[in-house]
Amino acid sequence: MTFIVVPHGGRDLNTRSFEISYRRLRLVGGVLAVAAIVWLLMAGSWIFVSARAARVPMLEREVRRLEAENAQVAELAGALRRLEAQYDQVRAMLGADRPTDPGSIWLPPAENGASRASEPRVDSTQAHLPTAWPLTARGFVTREHLGRIPGQHPGIDIAVSEGSYVRASGAGIVEEAGRDDIYGNFVRIRHAAGYQSVYGHASELFVATSDTVALHEVIALSGNTGRSTAPHLHFEIWKDGQPIDPRSQVDQPESR
Repeated sequence: MTFIVVPHGGRDLNTRSFEISYRRLRLVGGVLAVAAIVWLLMAGSWIFVSARAARVPMLEREVRRLEAENAQVAELAGALRRLEAQYDQVRAMLGADRPTDPGSIWLPPAENGASRASEPRVDSTQAHLPTAWPLTARGFVTREHLGRIPGQHPGIDIAVSEGSYVRASGAGIVEEAGRDDIYGNFVRIRHAAGYQSVYGHASELFVATSDTVALHEVIALSGNTGRSTAPHLHFEIWKDGQPIDPRSQVDQPESR
């Protein structure tokens, strides 16, 4: 390609011409394109770095907030440890940690089903009615039967540590033993005189459907299965198809 330069005015009016090959022109164009791309990349990097840098003050404030929260958590943890130590001292003062005489209601029956000498004699008719406390530990009733509170709660919830012995409240036949979405692992026992008892949220079952169980026989271990928020035993008693308050039928043992 030939470029002709024509002066406009002035003393020197001679035209000048410049020749450049297409190859060199393409080379110059390529260099300019590469330079433009590099400039765009640099500009983009600068914008990205600037945006990140603008977030630094916000991140610093967030770090300071999290450090303050961590300090509060550490303070609360220290307060909790102090409260636990005070609680242990109170328990020791009240003698709650002293070993106790378990008595008949606290221990599982002998493996052969025979009664221990320490267990009270029970009339054979009464033995087939659900009248015994269903745990080997006292436990604490955390939710009452629907007869005492509004709602649809056909039994009582007894808070007890996971893995505690669950015993048959009376002699009978296991009508159903399995797993339910709400009750978790559960056992339903049919007793005499139209009575039934239900034991829910167990961690493990020791009986199966159609098994015959004796009064105080260990049928399961307490747990936290099904719709449950903490380890406990859900205990129901039914009479002629209607739920009754278990506490009107079963005597809750006293602390020893």
